[in-house]
Amino acid sequence: MSKITNERTQAFREAFAKNSKQTALQRGVVKNGIRASAENMQAHVENTPVFSIDLATGKVANQKQSGRCWMFAALNTFRHRLLTTFQLKDFELSQNYTFFWDKYEKANYFYENILNTAEQSVTSREVAFLLQTPQQDGGQWDMIVSLFQKYGVVPKSVMPESSNSSNSRDLNNYLNKLLRKHAVLLRQMVAEDATAEEIQANREAMLQEVYNLLAISLGTPPAVFDFEYRDDEKNYHLDQGLTPQSFYEKYVGIDLDDYVSIINAPTDDKPFMKSYTVDMLGNVVDGKQVKYLNLEMAEFKTLAIKQLEQGESVWFGCDVGQSSTRDSGIMALDAYDVEDLFDVDLTMTKAERLDYGESMMTHAMVLTGVDLIDNQAKKWKVENSWGEKVGEKGFFVMSDEWMDEYTYQIVVRKEFLTPEQLAAFEAEPTVLAPWDPMGALA
Repeated sequence: MSKITNERTQAFREAFAKNSKQTALQRGVVKNGIRASAENMQAHVENTPVFSIDLATGKVANQKQSGRCWMFAALNTFRHRLLTTFQLKDFELSQNYTFFWDKYEKANYFYENILNTAEQSVTSREVAFLLQTPQQDGGQWDMIVSLFQKYGVVPKSVMPESSNSSNSRDLNNYLNKLLRKHAVLLRQMVAEDATAEEIQANREAMLQEVYNLLAISLGTPPAVFDFEYRDDEKNYHLDQGLTPQSFYEKYVGIDLDDYVSIINAPTDDKPFMKSYTVDMLGNVVDGKQVKYLNLEMAEFKTLAIKQLEQGESVWFGCDVGQSSTRDSGIMALDAYDVEDLFDVDLTMTKAERLDYGESMMTHAMVLTGVDLIDNQAKKWKVENSWGEKVGEKGFFVMSDEWMDEYTYQIVVRKEFLTPEQLAAFEAEPTVLAPWDPMGALA
């Protein structure tokens, strides 16, 4: 062991005080903060919000104080289609409706995992992982597909936002308390050799408690409703007696099985052109399996561009907090010059950041444009879900170099894949550990 001595610290103090550049930087950083002092205005100049391909999307949505970005991003891709097809203005699908069913299904999925690991000690890594966060707001693309296929969607006017969907902290806190209590009871029943019938009866009673908690907090999801609206030409429309499933079929009409998740994870344990899934990751029991195809970044970006060129936006996941300016909406590797500010080297490869816990997917958004110069992407237009007060009325600009380093997932139509890529995706996937960074929820 090598301890720090007082003499060593005093030497560091004296060396710092003698460096006039560092003391000058100290004055600025102490007063203004690290990011404000390190921000590079040249990144704004190089990432202007002008794109050769720029899809019409309408106004951005706002997830507010919740972790529903993956849900907002998916619903936004649907909204883009509805705005054009039905000549709607400022239309949104209900995020609260999908949020309700996601919480409900995640509770049941948690019970499934708790029962499957009931023979393990609570100190095992798997059980400890489950109990750390029984459920949360985040999710993956295939999880949202499971919800849409089972529950459909509804207009926001039919099930508006609630206090607890817009600010989900208390809901998550008390729902997780309830689920941990349920985990205690389920594990006790297994330890006491309860019958499958007894366990199922108790599980259904627990799920009723979850439903009640969600209904009180978020409202009751509609089973049948009318859709009333005026289009851009002020024409009145009324569609009566719809169910969430029939609304999806009539107004969205997308076959979600036509889409696949592509990742870029250049770590040694994930060879390219292979498919992967994550153990214990999901929300709907017997729902769509979370599955990815790992491709090199050049192929990854080619698929995204193909879909944008066809006029369709692209759901994607990234590590949004890395080198991005929230207020001005610039995502660029040189947005902040922190290395020069502190005179340190922070360089890591993308693989090293994944392996050492420095980066993972933290946020999902939508690619709605790209700037192609000589057939090469220079920057990308990003629709966020943080409202209109950030970025350019809610839209961000992502440099192509930033995409290389901090974007991890896109969702594209199968038709854009080569036969070799499609075969690789459809092969039996390698199962990753529950805590693998590719299992991170946006």
